[in-house]
Amino acid sequence: MKKNFIITIDGPAAAGKTTVSRLAADELNFDYVDTGALYRALAYFILSLNISPEDENGVVQNLDKAEIDLKNNKVLLNNVDISGEIRTPEVSMAASKVSSYKAVRDFLLGLQKKIGSEKNAVFEGRDMGTSVFPHADLKFYLTADLKERAKRRFLQAGKKSEQTFEQVMEDMEKRDYADMNREHSPLKPAEDAFKIDSTDISAEDVKDIILEKAKKNIK
Repeated sequence: MKKNFIITIDGPAAAGKTTVSRLAADELNFDYVDTGALYRALAYFILSLNISPEDENGVVQNLDKAEIDLKNNKVLLNNVDISGEIRTPEVSMAASKVSSYKAVRDFLLGLQKKIGSEKNAVFEGRDMGTSVFPHADLKFYLTADLKERAKRRFLQAGKKSEQTFEQVMEDMEKRDYADMNREHSPLKPAEDAFKIDSTDISAEDVKDIILEKAKKNIK
């Protein structure tokens, strides 16, 4: 097998990408790369500077002040672990906005490609198979019904959530629309991606589908 076999798993929020990507990567002994965390880290940084995510110029002018990296499943911002701070609804919506800016996507593109050139990896994101790794060895697009995805996110937050189920679903619908309609690298399945609907099947079942196809392609 070549040293940088790339599997991409794209899809909307709470479709199960993170769980499935981790499971598949572990079983294949691949690295797992959560590219959405990179955008969340940048959004967190911008918010920490009291800059509105809507302020494209303000965001772009501060890109060179953010050093973002993924190490040992931790998200580092200027060498500080912020893994636990980037999973809030506010950061999620901010990440959706800043990711629509071409300069932001270009800023993080090099890091993603560098990781992909060095190792066998499962890349989770929204445009991995379409923009970042259009020649990936294997591509998947994972989705699920909006109500089911909102239920998963709401239950995941548990008692820590300050939102009602209806608010979670409304935010998710807004993010879906923003991600699918942004000018640069919108969320959509790659033409050669295998599409999987996880509404009524478990993460283990989705993982098995991915592994079955992966093992046929890995040589």
